[in-house]
Amino acid sequence: MQLYYKQYGSDGPPLIILHGLLGAHGNWHTLSRNAFSDHATVYAVDQRNHGRSPHADVIDYPHMAADLKAFIEAHGLSDVTVLGHSMGGKTAMEAALRYPDLIDKLIVVDMAPRAYTPNHQALINALRSIDPTDYDSRSDIDDVLAEDVPSWPIRQFLLKNLDYADDSYRWMPNLAAIDANYDALVGSVEADGRYAKPTLFVRGGASNYIANGDWPGIQERFPNATLVTIPEAGHWVHAEAPEALSKAVIRLLDA
Repeated sequence: MQLYYKQYGSDGPPLIILHGLLGAHGNWHTLSRNAFSDHATVYAVDQRNHGRSPHADVIDYPHMAADLKAFIEAHGLSDVTVLGHSMGGKTAMEAALRYPDLIDKLIVVDMAPRAYTPNHQALINALRSIDPTDYDSRSDIDDVLAEDVPSWPIRQFLLKNLDYADDSYRWMPNLAAIDANYDALVGSVEADGRYAKPTLFVRGGASNYIANGDWPGIQERFPNATLVTIPEAGHWVHAEAPEALSKAVIRLLDA
């Protein structure tokens, strides 16, 4: 599977960024362009069934880790740092545990390797209930989506998944596959073993995705891990506290 990506900069070791569920590479555009590209060659990637990457019937962490491995090898990358947020964080952890020789540094943003409750099912259902080809404008789709998703910020995030081509709107993610594989996506990282290379976990202080009780289990699998808490951020750390996040990431990149 040849994943879609956008490259920022061309100097420094590679930094691969993996977005979260129902996200895409563009979620990391501002940080990739304005902060990270001065310290690394950034590859912001669309994971399978998201953004402009290919669709497949199966989406789970072993397959997405294999996609990442194929991406690293296809581009001939070395000294690789992988940064993953949320679902992308689990992909990054899975890949680091399975293919430690390919990944030199690991950054996980607001995600632990454990299973989570299925909190996104209502959003997936809301998107699947709308056929974008029936509407003439984004605002019309927004109005319909608001019936099930009253939060304006969440709707704006979801509407980034709309594409307009050939005089018609469409959802870019493979919503059917995401729905069918959702139990795997909220499940735990599957790979065994330990990843002993430099690892940074960043959590939002207002988020419950990495609880204090998660840390001992994280350290068992990632013994060289450090934890940074950004008090003012929730789960969307890169959107809510970009400067604090970029400082933490750059410290590891430059170490």
